[in-house]
This record gives sequence, structure tokens and C-alpha cells, in this order.
Amino acid sequence: MVDPVILAGAEIGAPDTGDTAWMLTSAALVLLMTPGLAFFYGGMVRSKNVLNMIMMSISAMGIVTVLWVLYGYSAAFGTDKGSLLGDPAEYFGLRTLMSGFGEESAGVPLVGTVPATVFVAFQLMFAIITVALISGAVADRMKFGAWILFAAVWVTVVYFPVAHWVWGGGWIMEKVKAIDFAGGTAVHINSGAAALALAIILGKRKGWPQTPFRPHNLPFVMLGAGLLWFGWFGFNAGSAVGANGVAGVTFVTTVVATAAAMLAWLLVEKIRDGKPTSLGAASGIVAGLVAITPACASVNIVGALVVGAVAGAICALAVSLKFKFGYDDSLDVVGIHLVGGVIGTVLVGFVGTADAPTAVDGLFYGGGVDQLWRQIVGAVAVLAYSFVVAAVIAFAIKATIGLRADAEAESAGMDESEHAETAYDFAAVGGTTRTTAVKEA
Repeated sequence: MVDPVILAGAEIGAPDTGDTAWMLTSAALVLLMTPGLAFFYGGMVRSKNVLNMIMMSISAMGIVTVLWVLYGYSAAFGTDKGSLLGDPAEYFGLRTLMSGFGEESAGVPLVGTVPATVFVAFQLMFAIITVALISGAVADRMKFGAWILFAAVWVTVVYFPVAHWVWGGGWIMEKVKAIDFAGGTAVHINSGAAALALAIILGKRKGWPQTPFRPHNLPFVMLGAGLLWFGWFGFNAGSAVGANGVAGVTFVTTVVATAAAMLAWLLVEKIRDGKPTSLGAASGIVAGLVAITPACASVNIVGALVVGAVAGAICALAVSLKFKFGYDDSLDVVGIHLVGGVIGTVLVGFVGTADAPTAVDGLFYGGGVDQLWRQIVGAVAVLAYSFVVAAVIAFAIKATIGLRADAEAESAGMDESEHAETAYDFAAVGGTTRTTAVKEA
């Protein structure tokens, strides 16, 4: 990813049109991932909760966008303050970044070779989906108002600072020098740790784990996984911040690792359960995408295969940890995003190669443990910070407006109780609108 600290006193110049076109496309691709996630999660819950699940993802698009343009971008990518936070006031309301377009020939504010506004939009999409990812852990039981409040507070006090640590010139980027090209720590470990804290404090769904909570619409799940895979090329290749060779490398490593992860997950299912499933294929796809995200610019093809295969196999096993430890992570955010994010981040220290764009050798390529310890420190720091702060926010909401829907609302379904809607109209079962009208006539 381009060094964002060049925004201090933003450089003025003429943007590269090819790079700008690619980055606008990448931003749109990453935004598409959030509706894709909504389908992925929505298909995994019961039919009476699907709209609520989709609304949790879609609401993040509204909440995070408003906060990002007001102060979030500045807090993440503004001038560094003590290696912990960007100056929240520097680009408040994107001031100075939206100017200079009356005389565009004289130049506009740039990040690298693209307009600063394009970089703002691209990074916004990362913030949106990070918040949306958390919602899968609390399906079927969290009050929608409590979710809105949690999302707004968490993105402010956790995501914005962590994005600065990892990408904006903060301590993980500048002092530890851990590599996270596109979001293994800032997005996946960050959201997974918050999901774990929220699931523990919220408590188990009524009847879990004795009651089977089967996905109500597996085609939705597969559609969501497909949209996520498609959008992820913007996520990873877009993080090159240009239409260049780095984007090409990350595009290829992303598709290779994802394919390997899907196959590894299905192999584990076949050995363990006797049958490979469509849910397993979709979950393996996401696990591979998660794991290659931090490593996509650090590995060669062999490394991408290793990252994908290891993530697919371990995440397939990790999703059962919730039964062993008793936390109800409804849609396996912890088993896929937290575990997958840790795997991808740490494996950079093993299979990273100096021949890749980030030019760092890991342990298996003669680099010793130097990069490995840096990766571990970055992963553990983000995990611990997100978990602790998310827990504090959740406890505060629980003590004030309440965190969980009441038993009656859970039983009726979150769609009816929280939104006064249903996803499916079963009243017309037994006849189409046309046949019903004929009978009434």
C-alpha cells in the first residue's frame, strides 16, 4: 500500500488517469463486498432473522461513511500524533482534500498518483466492511439499536486508531514494521476479536448448542461468497494504489490462495464428516481470502498455496472451537476471520520472500525470525486491543440501553420484532397471485 504519510501537507499535482480509474473501480469492488457479506450472512441464519442480518451489514454503510468523512479519515491518515493516532482535526470534513478542482489543470491533492479523494473513498470501504463483519457473531439476538451504537463507538475508538497503527504511519507500521498489505490485522483480526468479545458478553442464543441453527438459504450463502471473492480483487489488488505490477501479483496470489483454501476445507469435511458441503466451499473461499489479505504482496505462488491450504484446513477445524469453549459465535466470525487473519499475518514471517513486492524474506527463505516476531507482535497487539475495548463498549451498552433483545422478540424473530418486516410471504403458498384472483372472482 502506498505510504500515506505523504498526506502531511498533501502534495498537489496531476493524477495519473490509469491509476485513478483502477482505484475508483477497486473502491466500488470493495463496497460490493458489503452487500455480498449481507447475502453470505443472511443465508446462514433462519428465515425469520434474514432481514435483520442483512440490515446489520447495510447499516454499517451509513454509520461508517458519515463518521469517516467527518473525522475518521483524518484520525487514520492524518499527521501522526505519538504513533497512536492521526490528527482528527487535520482533514475534518475532508477540508483541503475537496479543493482545487476549479483549476484542475493546476493540480489536485494527491496520494501517490491518485486524487486524495479517491484514496479516501477506497479506505472508507475497508472501514465499512470491517464493522459489518462483526455482526455475524451476534446473529439472532442483538437489538438493532444496540448494534448501531456499538458500531459507531467501536469504529471510532478501535478501527480508526488501528488503521493508523497499521497503514497511517503509526507504531506497527513505522516501529514494529509488521507487514499487512491489505488488512489481515486492521480488518480481520480486528473484527474477529471484537466479535468474540461481543458474542461472549451477549450470551448464547436460546437453545444453543442443542438446537440446530441451520442455514435457511444456501444459494444466498454461495452468492455472497461469490460476490466477496469478486470484490476482494479490489480489496487486495487495489491496495497497490495503482494499476501496476504489484496489483498484478496480488491479484494472482489472491485467486491461488482462495482456490487452495476452498479445496483444503472440503478435504477436511470429507475426512471428518464424510461429505463435502456447499457451506464448506463458501466458508473455505472466505477463509482463503482472509488469510491471503495481509500476505498477498509478500509471497510467491508456492507461498500463496501454503497460505490458502493452511488457512482452509485450520479454519475448518477452528469453527468447532465455539462448542468446546462455549461461546456462541453464530456465523463463525472468530473461526474464519480471527483465526484466518492470524494465520495469514503470521505466515508472512514464514513464507514471505524477497522476490515479492514487499521484499522481505521469511524463515523458510533464509530470513530467520526477524520478520516473524514482527508479525506476531502486530497480530497480538491488534487482537488484544480490539477485544478489550469491544468488551468495555459492550458492557457499557448492556448497562444502559441494553444489548440483547428479549426472549419474546428472539422467539418471534428479529425481522418482525426489530423491523416489522418479513423476508418471505408465506400467505400465498398454494396459489399464485393470478390463480388467487381468479378464485376470488
